[in-house]
Amino acid sequence: MEAFIHDLADVQADRIGEDTRVWQFSVILPRAVIGRDCNVCAHTFIENDVVVGDRVTIKSGVYLWDGTRIEDDVFIGPNATFTNDPFPRSRQYPASFPLLRVCRGASIGAHATILPGLRIGEFAMVGAGAVVTADVPDRAVVVGNPARIIRYL
Repeated sequence: MEAFIHDLADVQADRIGEDTRVWQFSVILPRAVIGRDCNVCAHTFIENDVVVGDRVTIKSGVYLWDGTRIEDDVFIGPNATFTNDPFPRSRQYPASFPLLRVCRGASIGAHATILPGLRIGEFAMVGAGAVVTADVPDRAVVVGNPARIIRYL
């Protein structure tokens, strides 16, 4: 089955996997790649240099910026914030953006903030509202500001 694109979504990309659903008021730029059986909820934005794996859930209010890689089976909660510029200034753009990777099976809680160039490990969990300033190991659960490991799954 082909992807479902809501009539009120602005999807410019042509690499959207089968059975993926893109809901209203979402914007996906031309060079983005979205895998199979994903759910891209309303009010999302996905920039050009973004790759999203299969069976990923991206809840409302999430923006994925250039340099973001989301692997298979990831859950991204509402209004989670991803960043891609370690020293942002108005109208001053870096030559390239650091790679931010969310590995297979990880979950990002609502309103969490992920700083640029980090790796969220396989099956890791980032608690709601956490501010992630360092890599998260595989299967770690992190919470707080700055995010700290509280246990492993």
